[in-house]
Amino acid sequence: MKNAVGTTIPVTISDPINQKILSVSEDLLSGFQTDPFGEISRLTEIPVDTIIDRIKAMLASGTIRRVRQTMITTSLARGSLVAWQLEESKLNGAFDYMFQEDPFSGHVVIRTADVGSAGERYRLWTTLKVPPQFSLEKHADFLAEKVGAQSYRLMPAKKLFALGVGHTRRKQILPGSRSEDPGRVIDTEIIPLTSEQWKIMEVLKREFAVSELVQDLWQQRADEIGITLQELYDTADELEAKGLIGRFSTFLEHVKPTADGERVTRYNALFHWAVPEGMELKAGQELGRHHIMTHAYWREGGPEFQNVNVMGVVHGTDKQLILDHKKAIDDHLSELNIPVSYTNVFWGGRSEIKPSEISPLAYQQWCESNGIDLGDMTAGGNL
Repeated sequence: MKNAVGTTIPVTISDPINQKILSVSEDLLSGFQTDPFGEISRLTEIPVDTIIDRIKAMLASGTIRRVRQTMITTSLARGSLVAWQLEESKLNGAFDYMFQEDPFSGHVVIRTADVGSAGERYRLWTTLKVPPQFSLEKHADFLAEKVGAQSYRLMPAKKLFALGVGHTRRKQILPGSRSEDPGRVIDTEIIPLTSEQWKIMEVLKREFAVSELVQDLWQQRADEIGITLQELYDTADELEAKGLIGRFSTFLEHVKPTADGERVTRYNALFHWAVPEGMELKAGQELGRHHIMTHAYWREGGPEFQNVNVMGVVHGTDKQLILDHKKAIDDHLSELNIPVSYTNVFWGGRSEIKPSEISPLAYQQWCESNGIDLGDMTAGGNL
């Protein structure tokens, strides 16, 4: 892609200007941004036209995989991490189905753990969200039948303590680096929305095409649904006041190389810890202090996973460095007298990531396309 004066625009992650942009645009634009490119320009001291040209070029080339305003969907839909046990011969087929055919499955990852460790036969891991009036268990049952899963374990988040990416910025983080303040606690209670708020939320969270990336970013979205720009801003403010707005972000590929062979990250590790009942909140907040953590949450692993209850995700390009980060976290928990009776690491392999659909209308359409009676998928229905 070329800029207005005909110069080819660099699209590599390692380009100094792109690196400076991405260190901000990945995860430092919290809340609803009326002018995200202007804010990136302010924080990086790079002209806004250059910001837009670079992000458009990186998105067109595949260096950036999506640009969007994120929502805190844990409060908009029932959600869970799901571990699936399947015969090895069915693993890749199940992966393909979850990624390509189920809009309500988001992260889809094949993981491995040490042979003989708790849950090591659960190789396929996904995130799953359904609108609040529907049943996670029934949706998971449907998926299990479709892919031939032997069993699955739902692990809904009770609390979240870290939720972000920032791979470019995290490359320089040393083991043990952490904030002065404990991790922020994010609740997962469902917050109801009006039909008008749902309509506006849908256009707020939809990812942007290259052609849509202009400084006056939101005018075309307001025009699309027949409201004024100020009405869109006012509703976004309402959603933010409810704690439903995440950040404006340019998402990079987690593991796969970009078109020119660069990798922003090579490994992703899901850490498990079992702490005493009653200490989950404190342990999770301590995990959330560590700058390397992209996700940290309180989830119940159950007997299949040795009753682990706090989990976190770390990405990096050096496997040993990731383990060094884990040791620093383990040592930190020990220093605070938080006992850990069991811990494990599940390493990510093949992975695909897409935003989980959460719209009630989209769920209705999905049921129709699969020949399912909508009422059967509610908590009181009979699938």
